[in-house]
Amino acid sequence: MKKIIPLLIIAAAVYGLLNFHFILFDGRVKILKKVDLQLENTFVDARGEKQLKLFLEPDLLRAGINDVIDSTAKKLKK
Repeated sequence: MKKIIPLLIIAAAVYGLLNFHFILFDGRVKILKKVDLQLENTFVDARGEKQLKLFLEPDLLRAGINDVIDSTAKKLKK
């Protein structure tokens, strides 16, 4: 029974990594739900000019990275 709890915690962590993109912007970390279960682009660096490279990733575009970048840009203008 004692070995099951750590296994459940590890399984939940892996499931979270497979289901979400963690995107680091200049001052924040945004979490975006993935379209497919995969490890690709789980942790994404979008600081500075690297934001333009996000538009070349098809899985990020399907997940809605456009909306995240637009909302982040609007908050920075305020």
